[in-house]
Order: sequence, then structure tokens, then C-alpha cells
Amino acid sequence: MTDPRAGRLGRLLIVDDDAALLDQLRWALADRFDVVTAGDAQEARTLLGSPDLCLFDLRLPPSGRVEEGLELLKEARRRDPDATVVMMSGEADRKLAVQSVELGAFDFFQKPVDLAELFVILRRALERRRLLEENRALKDRAGEREAFDRLVGGSAPMRRLFREIERVASTDATILLLGESGTGKELVAHAIHERSPRQGRAFVAVNASALPETLAEAELFGHEKGAFTGAVASRPGRFELAHGGTLFLDEIGTLSAAIQSKLLRVLESREIERVGGRRTIPVDFRLISATNEDLEERVAAGTFREDLFYRINAIPIAIPPLRERTEDIPALAEHFLAKFTVHHRRPARRFSPEVLERLGVHRWRGNVRELEHVIEMLVLFCDGDVVGVEDLPRVLRAPTGSVKPVAPVSFSRAVEDFERQLLADAIAAADGVKAEAARRLGLDGNQIKYLCRKYRL
Repeated sequence: MTDPRAGRLGRLLIVDDDAALLDQLRWALADRFDVVTAGDAQEARTLLGSPDLCLFDLRLPPSGRVEEGLELLKEARRRDPDATVVMMSGEADRKLAVQSVELGAFDFFQKPVDLAELFVILRRALERRRLLEENRALKDRAGEREAFDRLVGGSAPMRRLFREIERVASTDATILLLGESGTGKELVAHAIHERSPRQGRAFVAVNASALPETLAEAELFGHEKGAFTGAVASRPGRFELAHGGTLFLDEIGTLSAAIQSKLLRVLESREIERVGGRRTIPVDFRLISATNEDLEERVAAGTFREDLFYRINAIPIAIPPLRERTEDIPALAEHFLAKFTVHHRRPARRFSPEVLERLGVHRWRGNVRELEHVIEMLVLFCDGDVVGVEDLPRVLRAPTGSVKPVAPVSFSRAVEDFERQLLADAIAAADGVKAEAARRLGLDGNQIKYLCRKYRL
């Protein structure tokens, strides 16, 4: 059966109190548009939002004044900033045309209606509407690519994560990112910010675990000149720097009890006081927190405030560890290979199938961050065009069948084991010359001396 709407140009809402004119326009345009009509402004308001085009008379019931049509125009534009509205009037007052266009009307014409002229205007208006929609779609796709470019993966857990990011990004809700160290919590926070209405404003990232306890308050909330020794000038804190944008507070579970209390007050009042100051400063920010700890256990142990936990845990988002999305490892490895090849200005290389196989079965206790460090080392140390098994760190060289489960260890222990192995392999590759190993690893002399003493190499 043929669709009676086939070939029509769009949905058109016509609003006029002249019933005869409405019938004439409906009959004349029905073969080109899906026409809906209303006889007054009140009825028209119930139909706003769905039409592709609107055609409004200026003088409408219930008031019958010019302002009624102008108010309807403004209402249509408030609901949809891209609303395409054509205004008409039986009055030859040029000021009305100018006023209509200033309020966002696409065009204005004077009655009596010339159907040929009206159709040309409506075609042009519809073309403008289509261009706006295409432009918005292009921007949305570009924004999506930009927001997710650094989050690599097509596995089911990552697709779930992308959907959650899209759902929360447009809101101003407080978010808590949950995940092991190295899973990319800051990248997720960036993706949320870049897709939010705050995307043009500051994204301020703070690693709470790296803040010395004596300076944490001043770093977060700012300080006034003379507030403490060394405060030679007033300085805004991270909350002020994030005004209008997003504050990302990583490892929030490491904050002291005093800072937790002050953070709670800021979340409730949206005001801060600098250290040594007396005036309150309003701050507008979106808070995204992150932790690799079980904060509920911390609450039960009395080391994290329960009221603060419920404040920051409005929307929890779990980031999957790499072991739960091993199908993403080849894409991640290729991504890091390209990144570090450019960064270190090395010739292009590719992975052998055996290398990708070994990468796929490794446990990756340090998650994506550990994989990134391994690929950077391979870029620096591999001499051939193909990265082979012989180029891998010793822990990754074991054949697939010999990989055995090992007892879980702490993240810090896993990182130390990896650093020790990485350093040992670098020194061996440099024929025992530690200065050359340091150069290849991007370390200075003091750093490699410290690491060699630490790991007794």
C-alpha cells in the first residue's frame, strides 16, 4: 500500500483565527505538507515541538493583539532554538516585520496570501531547517569522536561505559567513578566533561593522594596573602579555577577528615572560603570524583564520612578492568604503538601475531596504564620493523600454554615488580651501560641511580 505521506516535505503548523483561510491553506498545501492547524495561541502551544515549520498570524485569540502572535513566536523559539517560523499579518506595518525577524522569525509576509509566494517561502524555510539539523548532526558526531577518541575499545563492557557516559554527560549530576588504578578514570571524566554543557569551560583535575596534608586545604580552596608562611600573594584554589566547569577529584578516599568536612560544606553551599580569608566566594562547578577503594568499607570503618559518601555517590559509574575486556587489547596496543612512534619520532613498526597473543593472555594487574608502559618500552627498544616475542619484557615472553594463575598481589607490589623488570631489561639491552638505559627510558642520572639502589640492580 502506498504511503499517503510519501513525497511530502514535512510537518507544517498553521495558526490563524480565520477558519476559511485555514481551510484554504490546508487544502492548498496538503499534497506537499502534513498540515496541522490551530485557531488560537492557546491551542497552538499544545502543538509546538513536533512541526518542522510554523506559520503564525500576528493577531490571535484570546487577546486579539499583535503581542499574542509575537509571544507565540518567542515560545516556539524557547522550546526549540532552531524552530523555523514564518509570520504573516494583514497589517502593512514594516515595524512588525522587523520585530518578528528580530525575535527569530525566518520570514514575514503580508496578507492576502499569495499561494505561489507562500510556497516559495516555506520551501526556503524548510531548507534552512534541514541545514540546521544536518549541521547539528555533524557537530554531534564530531563531539562524539572527540570525547571518545582517547577511550579505546569496542567490547561489551566499553560499549556499556560509553552509553552511561552519554546518559549522564548532559546533566549536572555529581558522579563517582569506580575502578582499579590504571583503568582510565581521568579519561572517562574528560569524556563526560567534553560532552556536557560545560565543555567550553575549565576541566580541573586534582589527585587527592598527591596533595600533602598540610597544603591540601590551600590547594583546594585557595589562600589569602599572609595566610601562612610562604603565602606571599593571594591564590585561588582548584574550586575557583573550576568555576563554570568541571572539578575532577581523583582518589577522593585519601582526603583527611578535616578536608572531607570542608568539602561537604562546599557541596551543600556552593561557596568556599580561602585559607586566611573571611569572605565567601560562590563557585559553580560539576564534581566528578574517583576512587579505587571500597568507600562503603571506609564508611563502616569510620575513616570516610557517610554524609559525604552519599553526596558524591549520586551516580556511580564502574570502569571495567582490562582483564574483563581482553578483546580490546589489540586495539589498545595499536593505539599506543602509533602514539609513541610519533611521540619518540621512531620508525613505524607492527606487532607480530605472537606478540598480540602474549599481550592478550597477560594478567595486566596495572590495567591500561601497564599496557601503555609496555608498548612505550617496545617502541624505544625494538630495532626491527616488526615487534617480536624477543622484544617483550621477560614476564611476557612465556609461551601461552605456560601461563599459570598467580596469587593476587597489591597494585603497588605489581608496579614495583614491573618497574624492576623494565629497568633490568633496559640495562641488559644497553649492554650494562646504565647511562644509555636511562636515556632510552627517558630518565635522568639521579632517577636511574635511585631506581638501581631501590631494586639493587
